[in-house]
Amino acid sequence: MSDDVPDQKKPKLIVVVAFDRGEDGELFTAYGPTDQQSEDRAIRTAKALASNHAGVIAWSRDADPALGDYGPPTVLFTNGEVPDME
Repeated sequence: MSDDVPDQKKPKLIVVVAFDRGEDGELFTAYGPTDQQSEDRAIRTAKALASNHAGVIAWSRDADPALGDYGPPTVLFTNGEVPDME
């Protein structure tokens, strides 16, 4: 018998962040990071922000903050200039 529960969805961290450029030319966070309720909503939010910022990204990852367990990020939408994800 396995401890894995195949039908149970893993929690997801879904985030949108928008960036602008400062006078020094460096990118800075202009919006967010904000948690989103769904990947679709994150994409819609990012697209709405895209025309007003130097760059925007929406991403998600499997996450269990209680255990400190985070999967690799998956980019859902990106537009313009965004810093590299670590």
